[in-house]
Amino acid sequence: MSSLFDIAIVGAGAAGLTGAIFAARAQPSRRIVLLDGAAKLGAKILVAGGGRCNVTHDVVDETAYAGSSRNAIRKVLRRFDVAQTVAWFREMGVELKREETGKLFPTTDSARTVLDALIGAAKAAGVRLEYPRRVETIERGDEGFVLRGARGEFRARKVVLATGGKSLPKSGSDGHGYALVQALGHTITPRVFPALVPLILPDGHFLRGLSGISTEAMLTVHSGTGKPVMRMTGSLLCTHFGLSGPVALDISRYYTDAVLDDPSSYLTANWLPDLSSAAFEDYVLTHPKEGIYRFLHERLPERLARSLLDVAGTVAGEVFGTLTREQRRSLVETVTALNVPIAGDRGYTYAEVTAGGVPLSELRLETMESRVCPGLHLCGEICDVDGRIGGYNFQWAWSSGYVVGVSV
Repeated sequence: MSSLFDIAIVGAGAAGLTGAIFAARAQPSRRIVLLDGAAKLGAKILVAGGGRCNVTHDVVDETAYAGSSRNAIRKVLRRFDVAQTVAWFREMGVELKREETGKLFPTTDSARTVLDALIGAAKAAGVRLEYPRRVETIERGDEGFVLRGARGEFRARKVVLATGGKSLPKSGSDGHGYALVQALGHTITPRVFPALVPLILPDGHFLRGLSGISTEAMLTVHSGTGKPVMRMTGSLLCTHFGLSGPVALDISRYYTDAVLDDPSSYLTANWLPDLSSAAFEDYVLTHPKEGIYRFLHERLPERLARSLLDVAGTVAGEVFGTLTREQRRSLVETVTALNVPIAGDRGYTYAEVTAGGVPLSELRLETMESRVCPGLHLCGEICDVDGRIGGYNFQWAWSSGYVVGVSV
């Protein structure tokens, strides 16, 4: 017969480790086991931020997130905010530094520093780490829950699910957590899809030929009627397959969501994000002697400027005053409202986070305990919460993990 644990936490990622640490510190006498199916822990932490781990952002609030209601997200975030996160990491021996973008990284510029600190803190608090121990099923038992897998079973009075979503499946977050939580009575949002994911352009699209070019741009998602649904500005990277870079990743979940609502939704790019279409057209009309290519080359990478002129049907040597009305409109649209035909995205393998999951409405936000299955708590990406790029998803992991840890 397997021994009985007070708490079993499934998933040793950012949220699971956080929950385990705070649970063990709150009740040192409790028996806590942390189970993970991976042979090596923390794969997502190690690859985050280009291997540097973007721990959080200097300013975090509910407006950086999508999924469940912002009011619900705010209630969890304020329980363990950025200042508390920074202090907690410092206490574990990890100093954080702020970069110009507002992102906070470890001063070592190494994600390994973050992972080692979390694992070390969990062990120091008395948490028992078991891996690879994939949990295949969880059932209610006489004394709580029975967790079973290929390598035996565990029994626990309470269970925390921190299994993640579907992004980066090689790390272990392959969506199995959804099956576990549904078997215990929960629902999953009707839509679950990759977020913070690079976008694919059709074969032969001119932007794919500009691989390696990076520039500031504004991306806008429009409904089929042309109404702007979401607009974001940031660094855009052209690649051999399509679009990447922070602004493409950020807009991806809103584009996918819009297309699922209305398949005729579309994406446009403004390569001069400081100018609206109307403002650019006004500039063209009031500067008739200015060279078109010179204007663009001063503001954009050379290859991109030339390509946009080709698409607009404009000769590089011309000045604004020589354009016909149709040429002017074509130039304005190409430069400030280019329709970018998206053929798809690169999927969960390349997505940094998953959109969708268990709605926060099914949890008691003061404890992250299930409303439908007492004794079950949830934290991290399994919840229907996904944030922008820049440390926001890690902050959700720390905050939700803390709430579970001090409550469970």
